[in-house]
Amino acid sequence: MAVLCCAGAIFAFAAAFEPFSHQQHPIALLGARGVPGAIAFNLLCFVVPGLLAAFVAVRLRARLPGGAGRSAAIGVWMLAISALAFAAQGLWPLDPSDLENARSQRHATAWLLWWLSFAPGAVLLGLGVRRAQGWAGWARLFIAAGTLAIVLNALPATWLPGPIAQRVLLALWLACVWSASRRR
Repeated sequence: MAVLCCAGAIFAFAAAFEPFSHQQHPIALLGARGVPGAIAFNLLCFVVPGLLAAFVAVRLRARLPGGAGRSAAIGVWMLAISALAFAAQGLWPLDPSDLENARSQRHATAWLLWWLSFAPGAVLLGLGVRRAQGWAGWARLFIAAGTLAIVLNALPATWLPGPIAQRVLLALWLACVWSASRRR
């Protein structure tokens, strides 16, 4: 549900807002002050998926295999924090006319907390469960996603423009949320 809600909101609202370009603009622009449908976009793209992802992370904690270790438990809680930070982005939309105001700064801080807790959380979770029977392939996904998230944020914008890197990072996070929700 979180993946469909987020991705659906991005594509539907981008199609309805003609000046928007996926190659040039951050996703948060669709929820910025003054943009038609911004409140609905923020709810459907950030708040609802973030809360659902937090629920998935908390449920995953209860399903970790025996002997998973402390790193897996810490990783799951970091993923829950990441999900709540993702939701917070929708509560503090950007103000494109003043990116330095408090509301825009809160949005930027939530975005930073989102990926900063996702990347190491995914790696820690993956490392913690990689030796458990039946979890190795799943663990590799989380380790790879967390590592790639770190690399994406370290690349210069001339190599990979910010809007594209942001979408790849979001796709990694959504893939992990979807995978965690399917883990029994």
